Amino acid sequence: MGRVKNLDEIKAMVRERTGKRNVFRRAKREDVELVLANLTSKDPELWASEWARVAKPYEEAAGKAEKAGNSKDAREAYVMAYTYYAIGRYPVAHTTGKQANFRKSLEMYEKAGRYFDPPLERVNVPFGDKAIPIYLRVRRDGAKHPVVINFGGIDSFKAESYEYDEALQQAGLGSCAVDMPGVGESPIKGSITADSLFSAVIDYLEKRPEVDPKRIAIQGRSFGGYWAAKMAYVEAKRLRAAVVWGGGVHYFFQEDWLRESTNADSYLMDHDIARCSAFGVGSVDELMKPWSALSLKDQGWLDKPSCPMLIVNGKEDLQTPIADLYILLEYGSPKSARVFPGGHMGQTPETLPTIINWLKNELS
Repeated sequence: MGRVKNLDEIKAMVRERTGKRNVFRRAKREDVELVLANLTSKDPELWASEWARVAKPYEEAAGKAEKAGNSKDAREAYVMAYTYYAIGRYPVAHTTGKQANFRKSLEMYEKAGRYFDPPLERVNVPFGDKAIPIYLRVRRDGAKHPVVINFGGIDSFKAESYEYDEALQQAGLGSCAVDMPGVGESPIKGSITADSLFSAVIDYLEKRPEVDPKRIAIQGRSFGGYWAAKMAYVEAKRLRAAVVWGGGVHYFFQEDWLRESTNADSYLMDHDIARCSAFGVGSVDELMKPWSALSLKDQGWLDKPSCPMLIVNGKEDLQTPIADLYILLEYGSPKSARVFPGGHMGQTPETLPTIINWLKNELS
């Protein structure tokens, strides 16, 4: 297994990610430095309380702007409050303080969502005796619109689809953000049958009057890419397109890769806790069984027909083996692929626009 980082290494990585990547993308340097100055240990409760402390003033400012009828400032302040509460639950809400931050992050995001264009609609999709919460944004102008079901991986929950949803909206595509199995508010843990969650979301979207049922696509990022790949086969007839962005499908699920990639250098902290949490197990040893069962090759999916698929990754990825991109190309229907320089997900300025353009073409 990878080496667990010390506090100074974690602080250096947070600084390096500020303003650039995942949950730290919108963080402001001055706020981040206020937190890092007070992080005297790796205690998750200290992490949670320090980020909540910088979130609070933004939450208060948002409330004031809202009272004054200033929706632009309210939206921006709510998004900032959401950002810091979300960092405060990162990577997974496994302690009391982190759980409180997770709830606050959703509250702030949903308040900001009232000012999105089109506005955010939180829907509880029926799922047996449970419900799947989704964040839907589709224009209500009398037309039927294409929609992209959009989700992240083990630490990137549905509200973290914000930038991706915005990019989809700007391209004229509706967005439906959801938590992949085992994370966020997902009603079920990861398992070989958890694809039923996405089928239930498709069932729901097909009935919405604003949605064109013939133009529903799926885009999964990081571990979420696995579910996008599986759904491309499971729902080959109902999905118009699938984007597998940084997801593993076979080699990723081998025991040596699980052990080698857990706590990879490129991962900030608590990678093992986040992975185990998604499957409801207590250790990497226990994780081995449900994890290895997920291989799409071993399940017999790869030779089956799929909807059009775009597979994207960075060629130096330490979290998902690039071999999984190639194995998808070696089986079944012909697929599109794009390999970018860099590590996990191939994060370059061209990556997201490339994906959005491909989706726009497939859904036109």
